[in-house]
Amino acid sequence: MKAGFNLSKVVKNLGLYLVLVLVVVTMVNTFLTPEEVQKQYDEISYSQFLKDLDAGNIRILQIRNNTVPGESSSATIQGELHSGQRFLTYGLDVAGLADKAASKGIMVTIEAPQKNTWVVSLMTSLFPTLLLIGVWVYFLNNMQGGGGRIMAFGRSKAKLFLDNKPKVTFADVAGCDESKEELQEVIHFLKDPEKFKKLGARVPKGVLLVGPPGTGKTLLARAAAGEADVPFFSSSGSDFVEMFVGVGAARVRDLFEQAKKYQPCIIFIDEMDAVGRHRGAGLGGGHDEREQTLNQFLVELDGFDENTSTIVIAATNRPDILDPALLRPGRFDRHITVDRPDVKGREEILKVHMKDKAFADDVDVGILARRTPGLVGADLENLVNEGALLAARNGRDKIAMEDLEEGIERVMAGPERKSRILNDRERKIIAYHETGHAIVAKILPGSDPVHKISIIPRGHAALGYTLQLPEEDRFLMSKSELMNRIAILLSGRVSEEIVFNDVTSGAANDLERATQTARQMVTQLGMSEVIGLVKLGNKREEIFLGRDISEDRNYSEEVAYKIDQEVKAIIDECYENAKEILTARRELMDKIAGVLLEREIIDAEEFDRLMEENSQSSASVELQKSQEGAKNAPDVPEMPDIRVDMLPKTGRDFLA
Repeated sequence: MKAGFNLSKVVKNLGLYLVLVLVVVTMVNTFLTPEEVQKQYDEISYSQFLKDLDAGNIRILQIRNNTVPGESSSATIQGELHSGQRFLTYGLDVAGLADKAASKGIMVTIEAPQKNTWVVSLMTSLFPTLLLIGVWVYFLNNMQGGGGRIMAFGRSKAKLFLDNKPKVTFADVAGCDESKEELQEVIHFLKDPEKFKKLGARVPKGVLLVGPPGTGKTLLARAAAGEADVPFFSSSGSDFVEMFVGVGAARVRDLFEQAKKYQPCIIFIDEMDAVGRHRGAGLGGGHDEREQTLNQFLVELDGFDENTSTIVIAATNRPDILDPALLRPGRFDRHITVDRPDVKGREEILKVHMKDKAFADDVDVGILARRTPGLVGADLENLVNEGALLAARNGRDKIAMEDLEEGIERVMAGPERKSRILNDRERKIIAYHETGHAIVAKILPGSDPVHKISIIPRGHAALGYTLQLPEEDRFLMSKSELMNRIAILLSGRVSEEIVFNDVTSGAANDLERATQTARQMVTQLGMSEVIGLVKLGNKREEIFLGRDISEDRNYSEEVAYKIDQEVKAIIDECYENAKEILTARRELMDKIAGVLLEREIIDAEEFDRLMEENSQSSASVELQKSQEGAKNAPDVPEMPDIRVDMLPKTGRDFLA
């Protein structure tokens, strides 16, 4: 065999080659033969042929079934003089023509009827069928993606890793220590199964990794395979489902049959919700392809064979739509939550992604971790990558803190939209809008510190933003903190009303979020004295659609009216609170908005300095007024200065 000759490729396309050959031969026989005949002979009518035959103008005549070719003598045919002209005519009944021509001295030859061989007859009759089969084979091979076979339709598409197993270990996974501890038992069982079998322990057959997108579920499964050092099958839920019924179930059977040959091993299925959705909710009833595949999966996970050392690890971010039979003990009986990382977890994840990159001395991982609340591992990896891209764009040899700060804003708010040019009035409105957010956030207690104010458009629709970053992770919020959050959301709209005596559409998203928070306080969190400690409204999920598309009202129209009134009362109270704060600080608003219009960005240090200068000037004005009042006051005995509003609420009640 010559080097470079691919026999499998030739065999794969053999059917296609055969079809092409048949097509070419048929086209030659159909189209080329008549053209050759027309080039060699001149066609004449049958009546003219009979006239020339009677006149003795024909020298040679040949009879072929219904075709009569011949050659004329030096005479006229069709009114023209020809010498040895070859002609062709057609007749239906030419049986007695040979005797008539021979009697006139014409050389007559009769060609025997051509008999097709059985091979030609067979090929002629089977050609349409072979053509259809060849086209079907060609399209099936292309549908299976890169060289699949027809008979391999039921073969599993899972990738097997033996010597080329993932090199990822738990040392490369950060921010999910509890999840790693849960997987340790599985790894210990795969390394030493006899230790567990002696004690009669049953290791979980299936492990379901649950968590938001980007938290590292797939990475955790790869790390488990790397730690266990066993064969690793990797697949996706969508790999099992095809348009032909029964193919998915066959692939599930084939996957587990392959896994038995490599025990102990791990089967990893990503996006399990693609094949494990709740049965009975589809349009195809109980016989559609997805449900057939799920049924086979349930059988393989908990069948009659108890002596198996195959562990299935699946990942999903929609555990609520999985079939209950899939989640019961004996199948996916261990559920591991891979949640969003906390401050410590984010710091560890950042260190993993920053390990092989060059950073400047001013980069502080702890500060970056505190400034990225709510971000998952994929976001943090993207943040570091954005910082590296910005450093390269700016011509730096190392990634600076400035680049990473810009990376945070890119991940949270989107890239800068320098092409979006605003007129002076719009810039002024946006500046006062963001200034209102920042001042109220600074004044109200318990609010997250203001990190940056900007009037540079970012992302899809943000014309400006006020970035607040919490100092620590928080899991509970009080009623007063929620009220303050609503007041901060409404403060941008309040500042527009105070300064311009008009409002714009820029607060649409603020109003939506404020209304949503207020409604949750009333209907979900029991923070309304009028409604009471009840939870109203049940989310109704359409499992087949996979989204929460509506809410089931379990309350009357009278209660709905009270809910609307309570939501409006909360919004109005927070609005008045924000209006009172900003009205008393109108000069401060003008000052900060002016700086913002000039610089476009105010960082936390500059904002705190402006707020501190205002508080000092306000204190000096109050002191000056008090001193002037003391000079004009009559002489009275000195008494201790006790201010009622400085005491706690119980103290005020006591003095009253």
